[in-house]
Amino acid sequence: MTKRVIAAVLIAAASIVSSVNAADSAIAVDDPYVRLVPPGIKTTGGFMLIRNTGKADRQLIMAQSPAAGTVELHTHINENGVMKMRAVASIAVKAGGQAELKPGGYHVMLIDLKDPLKEGDSVPISLIFDDGSTVNLQAPVRKPHTGMPESRPAHPGMAGH
Repeated sequence: MTKRVIAAVLIAAASIVSSVNAADSAIAVDDPYVRLVPPGIKTTGGFMLIRNTGKADRQLIMAQSPAAGTVELHTHINENGVMKMRAVASIAVKAGGQAELKPGGYHVMLIDLKDPLKEGDSVPISLIFDDGSTVNLQAPVRKPHTGMPESRPAHPGMAGH
């Protein structure tokens, strides 16, 4: 019985510390959204502006979402004139600066979507930073803007990304 009480106290303490880290974080997220994809497409991107009002540089090191089987941080690179996506280990958010996650650049890649997305739905995404803080957000699902680069597939087989 004593072990259960100790375990419960430790779990409660860890929850409080985690909440304090998130509350004390100088990270703010503006305009998050997930791109609407055609039916049958199981991969999409999440985009947002991450601001760091603190005095220390931060790294976005991971993202999670129950809406997808796999969530990765990605960027696009130009390799011999061909744009390609690549997973990255982290995304820098400089002190007093920002990181823009946008089509054609850094983004949160949602792979193996569990359910079809509908315009107006919200996708829960958790952003985990190198200081242990987590930012939980709801990203609305939006149609790509017509004529914008994001409305074209990034490369064959990745329509809607």
